[in-house]
Amino acid sequence: MTASDLVVVDSAGWVEYLGDGPKASVFGPYLDKPESVLLPTTVVYEVHKTLLRECGSQLAEGFLSAALGFHDRVIPLDVPIAELAARVSVDKKLPMAESIIYASARQHRATLITSDGRFTGLHGVTIL
Repeated sequence: MTASDLVVVDSAGWVEYLGDGPKASVFGPYLDKPESVLLPTTVVYEVHKTLLRECGSQLAEGFLSAALGFHDRVIPLDVPIAELAARVSVDKKLPMAESIIYASARQHRATLITSDGRFTGLHGVTIL
């Protein structure tokens, strides 16, 4: 697998997919190949929180169990990602979580998969 095969699916994509939302089928082709998915810890936080709030603890805990299986594909928030995220946030006026998720994808040469229009025009982003 090459770096260009790797993807980071943003939090909204995971919630759509797991919650069988209207865009679940467009995120499915990416999330159905877990070997190519990188998972930033910021996404783990946002998805778990959203699922707890909106879908209940069973789905939230199921996601968390699946996230633990990502082992070496989990991207922790470290200093280089934090620094890049801060620059992206200032330059592109992105909120903190979105900047961290984008920076995590860029740091690992992965494509960010999202439905969030705030990422329009950024390198390495596929907007669904």
